[in-house]
Amino acid sequence: MDWIGYGYAAAILFGGFMGYKRKGSVMSLIAGLVFGGFSAYGAYNVSNDPKNVLVSFASSGLLAVIMGMRYKKSGKLMPAGIMSGLSLLMVFRLLLLTMV
Repeated sequence: MDWIGYGYAAAILFGGFMGYKRKGSVMSLIAGLVFGGFSAYGAYNVSNDPKNVLVSFASSGLLAVIMGMRYKKSGKLMPAGIMSGLSLLMVFRLLLLTMV
């Protein structure tokens, strides 16, 4: 069971919901649902086959790039810096899973 992957997906979903709740950002809610859903599906795939990291890798990689650009532009640690860091850690973790 890929508990780390599911936890990452839950963090994305929660972050999208909090962006909507605090700032009224519908885009945060949509992005949280989309990326969180893909990440949860990717965690499900990794749970069934540890080498099946394509969906998780694509969603966390894309989110790392998007949030990294937002962090570079805004300089704000919350939420862009935190999410880009978590996503980058997830990318490295998935790369390690494919090497083992």
